[in-house]
Amino acid sequence: MRIIETQILSLDQKDSLMQLWNNEYPAKLNLKTIEDFELYLNGLSETKHYLLFDDADEIQGWTFTFLRENENWFAIILNSEIHGKGIGSLLMNEIKKNNTSLNGWVIDQENEIKHNATFYKSPLQFYIKNDFIICSEIRIENEKLSAVKINWKR
Repeated sequence: MRIIETQILSLDQKDSLMQLWNNEYPAKLNLKTIEDFELYLNGLSETKHYLLFDDADEIQGWTFTFLRENENWFAIILNSEIHGKGIGSLLMNEIKKNNTSLNGWVIDQENEIKHNATFYKSPLQFYIKNDFIICSEIRIENEKLSAVKINWKR
């Protein structure tokens, strides 16, 4: 596995990342077209992407950082087939090197369904293991997402 940092994604990378997004996130968050994906990305500022490639040069994971309301935010997605092997922590450590604080939203319940009709497993314990604190008083609740804010500080 190798990690590549970039600020600009190729169309092939966007396509792979959108597939990863749609396979791993709850179905309510699925993006229907590459234009939807680009619209999401274009709404972010000061974005840095970290792509995780396997030996066959396929993208197996992606984390990215961005600026929102003067705070550093991030998101991370891993192919569920490589969960539990320390690879997510490897990606987290990569973005921690370049930041003193990170914020994110994490789905904290296990009732969401993925595109393949399996349950989405909340990554909350993963973030706790990686030194994030849960800001339980700060939540996002809408028709697509029910999540709690998490924060890490160096």
